[in-house]
Amino acid sequence: MTNDQILLFSLILLILGFLVWGRFRYDLVAFSGLILAYLIGAVPANEVFSGFGHPAVAIIALVLIVSRGLSRSGAIELLARRVLDSSRGVQAHIGIMASIAAALSSFMNNVAALALLMPLDLQASRHAKRSPAETLMPLSFASILGGMVTLIGTPPNIVIATFRNDALGAPFSMFDFAPVGLVIAAAGILFVVFVGHRLIPPERLKHDSGRELANLEDYVAELRVAESSQLIGNALKTLDRLEQQYDVNVLGLIRRGKRLPGLGRDEPVRKSDLIVVEGRPEAIDQFIGAAGLTFTRGTQGDIKASTMSLAEVVVPQGAKIAGRSTQDLRLLYRHDVALLGISRRGARVQDRLRQTKIKPGDILLLLGPEKQLPDVVEWLGCLMLAERGLEVTQRRQAWVAIGVFSTAIAAAALGWIYLPLALAAAVVVYILLNIVPPSQVYDSIEWSVIVLLGAMIPIGAALETSGGSVLIANALVDWTEGLSAVAVLAILMIITMTLSDVLNNVATALVAAPVALAVAERLQANPDTFLMAVAVAASCAFLTPIGHKNNIIIMGPGGYRFGDYWRMGLPLELLVVAVGVPVILFVWPL
Repeated sequence: MTNDQILLFSLILLILGFLVWGRFRYDLVAFSGLILAYLIGAVPANEVFSGFGHPAVAIIALVLIVSRGLSRSGAIELLARRVLDSSRGVQAHIGIMASIAAALSSFMNNVAALALLMPLDLQASRHAKRSPAETLMPLSFASILGGMVTLIGTPPNIVIATFRNDALGAPFSMFDFAPVGLVIAAAGILFVVFVGHRLIPPERLKHDSGRELANLEDYVAELRVAESSQLIGNALKTLDRLEQQYDVNVLGLIRRGKRLPGLGRDEPVRKSDLIVVEGRPEAIDQFIGAAGLTFTRGTQGDIKASTMSLAEVVVPQGAKIAGRSTQDLRLLYRHDVALLGISRRGARVQDRLRQTKIKPGDILLLLGPEKQLPDVVEWLGCLMLAERGLEVTQRRQAWVAIGVFSTAIAAAALGWIYLPLALAAAVVVYILLNIVPPSQVYDSIEWSVIVLLGAMIPIGAALETSGGSVLIANALVDWTEGLSAVAVLAILMIITMTLSDVLNNVATALVAAPVALAVAERLQANPDTFLMAVAVAASCAFLTPIGHKNNIIIMGPGGYRFGDYWRMGLPLELLVVAVGVPVILFVWPL
């Protein structure tokens, strides 16, 4: 092993270590690793930023924009609503929702597919009076499984296809993944329907995090402005200091029985006005004395006035609010939106709400102006947990969105047009028809994934050109000496799956792809067999909530714990290997 290889291996292990640790954003880790790779001479100066011009980066960005268009048009909800029936048994419900999730994830970003279906699943759970914990994990796993079916279904497939093009001269096509992906997805869905949901810990089935969070009784009160109050004549926002000191939220101003527009924070306070506040009973009591107010009654009724609305949202990885507090974002002052509660892993956070750092997987209960609140939720990067209302005009857009996307995919599959250009054309049509407004185009792209991919591509290429992937492949083959190529294939899948459970699946695919190719060359086997195995395995992240964004998204609404996922995830991963290896060998013989 040369000194250059030692430096490169050390750098890759350092990057993987930081990614597993999770203390820093994975895009920052990958970009820092790219700069270090240049400084140690592993990546030449003219190739440092070559990854950002890679076709895989363009395809992923375009797929995310198209997914936003399909979401905004209401196409998915129209489909799901037609088959949703809360009177069905839990197995039938899981089977239908899982099948829809897998089908959608085959052609759109699987995070977007889950975000669209999750509110409908929660609605069905409420109507059926069952815990959402029983159905959300199967729904998440099914959406991950469905991504294996097509080229654009999941980023690892795009990475593997473009790697094959660079290494062997031709990429995998749109439906090359389908024969293997369809069989594995079908087997996985059957598992979650008949076995998987029974493996969820029974204690989770007693919780409904959303309902517990929305229970605001004993926390909301109306306070009357006394005649002697020093607040009279001053704007309501002058209470900001006392709000922070006593950890209460001022939710609005009521005058003569009517709530003033917005939160009324700039409105001068008058005698006998009612100020609506939220907080712990003891905090409200202290606030009353300090502000010169009098207590009238605790209530929940006035909080949802005609101009105000409640929103229950979940925080995904990469959201603007993740790792920050509402005070950091000045949410109340800039957008007139108040944070009423946080549910974290099934428990309500009650203390110091505005100072609490929000984590991925948290459920937030927000109060704000009815027309403005959806835009604020989108700005925060959160996902609504209540279904949207669909207007009749959206139905026409829904079918247009589906038609444009289907045409682009068909043209690319038939070889009439290069896939990135087909997707780009679909995006242009979406923008012209306002299916995706111009203001939302860049917001649709998950820039952290783009930076991760663009930074890791040159590092992965350096691993291959330096001979590092050959060294790893030789070590793997030597370690499995005496075993058949089939056994080596299975072991490679298991190693890749294990990495994907703790790493981003894009990073896993970028690291494992050159190793898979080198193993195939060492065994004198079909490289497509091993590349397809890596594509499947990199997409299977079922053991932990951090392995895939969908698993984080359902953590709060389902009230799951970190250790709950492996109960269903481990047998599912073993099933994927047991089914995947023979199917891969049949479709892509050694």
